[in-house]
Amino acid sequence: MQQGAAKRPTIGIVGGGQLGRMLTLAAKPLGYDVVVVDPGTNCPAAQVGATEITANLYDEAALKELASRSTIITVEIEHLDTHVLEALEKNGAVIHPAPATVRLIQDKYLQKAFLREHSVPVADFTEVTSTADAKAALKNFGGKMLLKTRHGAYDGRGNMVTQSPADIAKAFALFEGKQLYAEAFVPFERELAVMVARSVDGDVQAYPVVQTIHERNICVEVLSPAPVPAAVQEKAHELAVTVANLLKGAGMYGIEMFLTEAGEVLVNEIAPRVHNSGHHTTEGNRTSQFEQHIRAITGLPLGDTRLIAPATVMVNILGERNGDTEVKGLSDALAIPGVHVHLYGKSPTKVDRKMGHLTATADTLDQARQNAHAARKALSI
Repeated sequence: MQQGAAKRPTIGIVGGGQLGRMLTLAAKPLGYDVVVVDPGTNCPAAQVGATEITANLYDEAALKELASRSTIITVEIEHLDTHVLEALEKNGAVIHPAPATVRLIQDKYLQKAFLREHSVPVADFTEVTSTADAKAALKNFGGKMLLKTRHGAYDGRGNMVTQSPADIAKAFALFEGKQLYAEAFVPFERELAVMVARSVDGDVQAYPVVQTIHERNICVEVLSPAPVPAAVQEKAHELAVTVANLLKGAGMYGIEMFLTEAGEVLVNEIAPRVHNSGHHTTEGNRTSQFEQHIRAITGLPLGDTRLIAPATVMVNILGERNGDTEVKGLSDALAIPGVHVHLYGKSPTKVDRKMGHLTATADTLDQARQNAHAARKALSI
């Protein structure tokens, strides 16, 4: 830095994966430098201009260094040391969302208890500390439930559907040493999500409701707008805004929901950050979730969340094998009308690892899905 030059405002991000990468790409045009903490050298965020502190996300010294180099700190993942962040916050660091919010969401049992305490509709659940507790819960929940780990689960890891004492024994062996809770199985008709932004000034903007489609408990596709009746969209929108307003701190919140066969909308999980169910907003909405997050945490006015395309479909590009990363078929995918490809720069490739995503915009969801699936079929990674 030249002597006398003003230091540019800097956003610190805990995590430098694909979400950190896309947040960096959004922050740079708005005049912000970015520094990230990430355990992998040359992480996805560093590849697009972020300065990297290579360290574990629970490394106290690294998080303190991040705070010393940042104007504002945010997160791209929940699996981090919130106690260190809370201490940094008490010492004057500006952190969004609030570390207390991240800590609440880290514990899925406490997250559900918090929602129920505030009259937010959720699936029935109960704490489980023994197989006897689990057997009693299975009976109360009608013979089918999920046993879930309270901490550290993502993309279906840490969850197991149980329908018998044998299943319970298997789950306890699989999750040995971890805190568990049981949740009633919800016969949902489809899964929905709403991305909600809240600024430091308390302004709230929600994006249109989307449908998320999962395979092997991994989100593989997002349909925008969700093909559901207006009454369902309104219910999901109101519920998402209610939940976001219960949480402390600015930024994007991903509110994942179930639409039940009876027409109820239940909150499933909260993400205190930008989220897979908002990736389509880069091409499909006036303001991407990534730019919106930067706006929200820095005190800039929130952007317009309206659709700019009648229909947008996002498809995740998951690794198909284990080994070196090699992309094939990119030209063929991009030759399809309305298709955009985002590769995350990850290596190595692993089966089901999120290596990128693509979007397709069109006049109808059917056409957007057709083009998105054709592009995904053309790509190999």
